[in-house]
Amino acid sequence: MRRATQLVLLIGWLGYAVLPWYLPEGMSLTQFGWLSSYPLGKAGSALALALSGEAPWLLPVGVALLAATAFCRGTESGKVARVLVAAGGAGLAVFFLQGFGIGLKGSAAGWATALLGADVAQAGMGGGAFLTVLALLLLTCHGLAYRGYCRGDLFTTSAIGIVVLLIGLFIFWPVMVILKSALVDQNGHVALSAFSDRFFSATIWGLGCVSSGTSCGVAWNTLILAVLTGVITTLLGLACALLLQRTAMPGKRLMRALTVLPIITPPFVIGLALILLFGRSGFFTGIMADWFGVPRSRWIYGLPGVLLAQVLAFAPIAFLVLIGVVQGISPSLEEASQTLGAGRWQTFSTVTWPLLRPGIANAFLLGFVESMADFGNPLVLGGNFEVLSTKIFFAVVGAAYNQGQAAVLAMVLLAFTLGAFWLQQGWLGGKSYTTVTGKGDAGLPTPLPRRVTWLAGLAVLPWVALTLVIYLVILVGGFVKTMGRDYTPTLEHYRTGFAIDFSRGLFFEGAAWNSFFTTLKVAAISAPLTALIGLLTAYLLTRQKFSGRSTLEFATMLSFAIPGTVLGVAYILAFNVPPIEITGTGLILIIAFVFRNMPVGVRSGIAGLSQIDKSLDEASTTLRARSFTTLWRVVLPLLRPALVAALVYSFVRSMTAVSAVIFLVSAEYNLATAYIVGRVEAGEFGLAIAYSSVLIVVMAAGIGLIQLGVGERKLGRRKLVALSGSVSNPISQGAAS
Repeated sequence: MRRATQLVLLIGWLGYAVLPWYLPEGMSLTQFGWLSSYPLGKAGSALALALSGEAPWLLPVGVALLAATAFCRGTESGKVARVLVAAGGAGLAVFFLQGFGIGLKGSAAGWATALLGADVAQAGMGGGAFLTVLALLLLTCHGLAYRGYCRGDLFTTSAIGIVVLLIGLFIFWPVMVILKSALVDQNGHVALSAFSDRFFSATIWGLGCVSSGTSCGVAWNTLILAVLTGVITTLLGLACALLLQRTAMPGKRLMRALTVLPIITPPFVIGLALILLFGRSGFFTGIMADWFGVPRSRWIYGLPGVLLAQVLAFAPIAFLVLIGVVQGISPSLEEASQTLGAGRWQTFSTVTWPLLRPGIANAFLLGFVESMADFGNPLVLGGNFEVLSTKIFFAVVGAAYNQGQAAVLAMVLLAFTLGAFWLQQGWLGGKSYTTVTGKGDAGLPTPLPRRVTWLAGLAVLPWVALTLVIYLVILVGGFVKTMGRDYTPTLEHYRTGFAIDFSRGLFFEGAAWNSFFTTLKVAAISAPLTALIGLLTAYLLTRQKFSGRSTLEFATMLSFAIPGTVLGVAYILAFNVPPIEITGTGLILIIAFVFRNMPVGVRSGIAGLSQIDKSLDEASTTLRARSFTTLWRVVLPLLRPALVAALVYSFVRSMTAVSAVIFLVSAEYNLATAYIVGRVEAGEFGLAIAYSSVLIVVMAAGIGLIQLGVGERKLGRRKLVALSGSVSNPISQGAAS
């Protein structure tokens, strides 16, 4: 154990005494331009800058490292533990105090100006600062482990410390920066009366739709839409999961591919396709008007259209969460019910359904939060139906810029999400839903009751059919001149975006290549990081006991509760100035994607871990395996459905996100969705649809590679088809009991 601590100290000294502490503008560690002024100047190490007097406030950080180094080899474990906790904690306190207290010239805190002078200033932190703060954090965690916290396990304490630090820096801090503006007026002064006027505005809480026939407040619109979306997407996802796992229906691979298609589509593209189908001049609207005399209308604009688009977009998320939960239900429990004389319906309602509750609760929560944070669909289809996300967007970028009003609306959105989280926890209660144990289980899943099979089929088939039609529109739109007006076949849209010139070698001359390669690189980096942090956090929340566990679980959902638009603005405000100055870089895009998408990995992991008996972990520990070994070799193989869900979701959302990164892209790091939005604003719908088609193909290939690489969870159970070879259709598979 001491060797691990010594390695951490080595990393800390490398960051403090060797690497550049700051990362000046225009320099990077890979360009080696910083060597010209090394070890002093703008690219100097913290030790050199502190001893030379250029940055004396960095000296206490080195003192903390020195104290930890001096006592690390001590023979008294208790004393070593106390010194590590004290040195690491004090070093972290000094690090963040000087980091957030001393910024650009003229922006230092009052205490820093009084202590160090009015000219005190420092740039954003670089690689040296990153390694140093990581080392200080790990030293503190190691000290706590030596004192017996988390059963003295270094991996567990270190993982908790790293997750807490990351969530604090990249979720809590940006959110606090944007929300504090709710308490200030337009001049930047604290004004509680201004907050009260904004919060209790009739535009937020008005009930005109009930009392006077006018529109309701934006809060009620958002809440109604989110509840409807959460319920419908959960039921659709459950129906699809039951049909795929509990029936011998043909075409399962095709059906599963179709259920995933909406997830790999830029959100506004589904809305655009719905307009082309059901708008006033849409394809189906024209058929209904010409053939059946149904008057043309604008019903697609408003609650019905937004709800339809969100159901199509978010039901696959519920399916990805629920497919693993349905698969994880032990058949032996259902067989025991039938052995005691229960019929299929009674078994389903009293055994299967209660065991589905963790997945249903998590699927609803994700659908609810996704609906609240959705920006693209309400923007395209909302019409006069305002929701919180679009109202926040126009409060930030509209002509009447009002950052305080946007912050108040974000607080309302957060309150709704916390309420949904509290209701979910209350519904699940403290009951156990364990179904995967270390015992052998070769049972056969009970076929669905006839009524459940029929209801599931009737719910899923229209969803699949509409999905097929929408993607047919998307596919055709890229190969015609103007969708809806001129259907002359052409490849011009693809040539404009993705032309390749072979006359001078291999030259990507299409206008879309730059954003495409940037998006692919950012998504490939952020997806595994998202899955890693999400599943690790889920493991800590479900398998470890420590103070603040509930607060940590709430914090993981906080970034999901805030609309992407607000999160993007918050990242600009928080990370445009020291100590973390990364606006305009590719790093800020990766960080935004990781912590924006992390809740899916957390919720999927929690749903999967709730089915895995803790005795498996205990057996591994009894055999002297460390926590990391147990997690890697025992738990993770059983979490493959959750791992696939986290990887697929984070990869796809990194490729298709709009609201969270619309303010974070730059000329050097432009993303595909920002480019497509620009084409839509310019009226180049053909190019936008063509680009979206390319993204769909690339993401489908990426999902296939993820599923192939991760593989499937093997639970040693018989396949339903093995005993149901005579059943030829999905409806009769759930034959009457």
